[in-house]
Amino acid sequence: MNAKVGSSDQVQTLKNVEEIFNEAKQFAQQHDLNFTGSLSPKQAWKLVESADVVLVDVRTNEERKFVGYIPEGVHIAWATGTAFNRNPRFLKELENKVGKDKTILLLCRSGKRSALAAEAAFNAGFQNIYNILEGFEGDLNKNNQRNQINGWKTHQLPWVQD
Repeated sequence: MNAKVGSSDQVQTLKNVEEIFNEAKQFAQQHDLNFTGSLSPKQAWKLVESADVVLVDVRTNEERKFVGYIPEGVHIAWATGTAFNRNPRFLKELENKVGKDKTILLLCRSGKRSALAAEAAFNAGFQNIYNILEGFEGDLNKNNQRNQINGWKTHQLPWVQD
């Protein structure tokens, strides 16, 4: 009896996932990043939907409460409070809640804090750690406003607000 390996949709999804990871790694090499890779919000969502990854939101509790969050994500703050004091337990929490063996996608407001968190995690032995470029709210526009030119919310990807 012949076993069915998988549908063409499953094969295409696996190919797309592999392409996303390859592009993310290539981006890291081209930009001399000290972690595995960086990817767009749309690529990150595709991975959340079709791959064995963990999305980790590194924003503060306040940001998540007042701006919104992705329900599929795990929350581990890189910094805390309105002063953004660095969370000294971040790496330990990441290891305990997620594990070093997982593929991790980090998200912050604009992609800057999550890049710092990705570098720290990579240096601590997390081998598959990716930054989500643009973050949840995106970059500032010419009027110093977010949610206008890019970011998770601008791409109309799933999120909720309390």
